Amino acid sequence: MIEEPAYTGFGFSDQEWGLLVGLPQSVLTAASAAESDGTRRTMAENAAGLETIAAGRGSANALVAAVAGEIVSRVGDPEAGEEMPVIAPSDPRAYLEDVLVRAKQAAALLADRTDEGEAGAYKLWLVDIAEQVVGAASSGGILGLGGDVVSDSERRFRDRLSQVLND
Repeated sequence: MIEEPAYTGFGFSDQEWGLLVGLPQSVLTAASAAESDGTRRTMAENAAGLETIAAGRGSANALVAAVAGEIVSRVGDPEAGEEMPVIAPSDPRAYLEDVLVRAKQAAALLADRTDEGEAGAYKLWLVDIAEQVVGAASSGGILGLGGDVVSDSERRFRDRLSQVLND
């Protein structure tokens, strides 16, 4: 017996499922890239984002749980000590804009195909991923002391993401 892919149960095509599964990782990368940090801070942000993605497996929302499960199966489980590779976009501004465009596409797709609760849970999860990433390590300061927990550019990305998802 051939097992059907998870996305068919939600009524999505392979391409649509790819958008929904790829977006949380892209949000993680964009939130981290919103402020240029050192390697240690970027790794802390990456770990916080992956943990938030993995925590989605325990969501009461079936869509979030399925997407999170798919991501963890692809990139690794932080509970097992696995780390997702750190991605540093060559053009962070363009990457952030691309992520926001894809977030808008995902919001429209969810509005068309799911109920408000399911769409809201997924969108809230994306914003939570961004929130955890930008709050994982302070920016600025000297020798790791001081600085802002969330920089203006990180706050701007998180707020724009929330706005795009909820327009």
